Amino acid sequence: MTGILNGLRIVEGSAFIAAPMAGMTLAQLGADVIRFDDLKGGLDSDRWPVTKDGASIYWAGLNKGKRSIAVDLRNPKGRELLTALITAPGENGGIFSTNMPARGWLSYEELAKKRADLIALNIVGDRHGAANVDYTVNAITGFPLVSGPVGHQGPVNNVLPAWDIATAYAAAMAILAAERHRRMTGKGQRIVLPLQDMALAAVSATGYIGEAVINQVDRPRFGNEIFGTFGRDFRTRDGKYVMVCIFSDRHLDALAKAGGFADAFAAIEKNKGVDLKLEADRWNARAELIAAIEPWVAAHSAAEVSTALQKAGALWAPYKSFRELSQDKEAVLDNPMFTVLDQPGIGRYPVAASPLQFDALARERPVPAPALGQHTDEILSGVLGLSGAEIGKLRDEKVVA
Repeated sequence: MTGILNGLRIVEGSAFIAAPMAGMTLAQLGADVIRFDDLKGGLDSDRWPVTKDGASIYWAGLNKGKRSIAVDLRNPKGRELLTALITAPGENGGIFSTNMPARGWLSYEELAKKRADLIALNIVGDRHGAANVDYTVNAITGFPLVSGPVGHQGPVNNVLPAWDIATAYAAAMAILAAERHRRMTGKGQRIVLPLQDMALAAVSATGYIGEAVINQVDRPRFGNEIFGTFGRDFRTRDGKYVMVCIFSDRHLDALAKAGGFADAFAAIEKNKGVDLKLEADRWNARAELIAAIEPWVAAHSAAEVSTALQKAGALWAPYKSFRELSQDKEAVLDNPMFTVLDQPGIGRYPVAASPLQFDALARERPVPAPALGQHTDEILSGVLGLSGAEIGKLRDEKVVA
């Protein structure tokens, strides 16, 4: 690996999304991320989506570019090996990331006895250590009660595990921040990142808690409309959907040009006494804006609408299914971030590298996810310095595989 984090080594014990995605993010930047699993695989080794043969496409996506060691986690010798791996010497090592219960032999206190400057990140459910996943965390954030169609009764869950993804990137950032602190001070530390607090911090930062307290309101559902400005979906003549937004003066003028709405927009401003260059006025006049835009979109095909909006420079996007996205020339097929990767056991499909682009180094191309235990021997010999005979004995005793 020649990425910007080349040489940095992180040992990872993880499952599901946040923790493995944090490691994958660092691996894509060139770090040596060593994932350990039990001999039978991790909790998420067969998580959906899967191929028709049951191979997890999900697991492969979150573990690209890592190395894998398979160890009997219940065997004291296996635990000793992993302790040695986590605390192995070297200025670029001694970093551990997990969402497993960090207690007993995996506790920071026990591991730090072997390496005082250890950096250990622990993703937990909530600040008390209780179990939580993205979907239980999301339930308390308020978003399910404002998502979905106007008039819908009951919560609407988000298909995207947004809090897991946010936590993953925060975890990667935390590891790099702690590594810098260690370089500056020589001191390691334990980092605790509660999934629930990550979500609550985001709810706070985006003003939802402040709005509820200051204005003493519960925000209602507004369907697909963007609260406080203008944006919503429209259906074309051939049954496709487009998202159209107005976030600035330029977007307003471009949309007017695309659909010939200049006179209609001027009439809205005159009749409503609003200025459509202002977000609040666009929100308050959204019914009139919809009435002007909707018939034009409905009278044209998706291709015609797309051509007009794109030519004018409007703020818009077509709605696509996952399959349509995978075949999209601009977004995927011709995007240099993607490489058609041959993932063993799954097949060939486009896989994204890191979205970050650094001037100093070329972007790392994606590397397939490892098979369970694929790098066991090279990790034991290369990091821990074990001989072939010692590794063979561990294999015979079924400590590693």
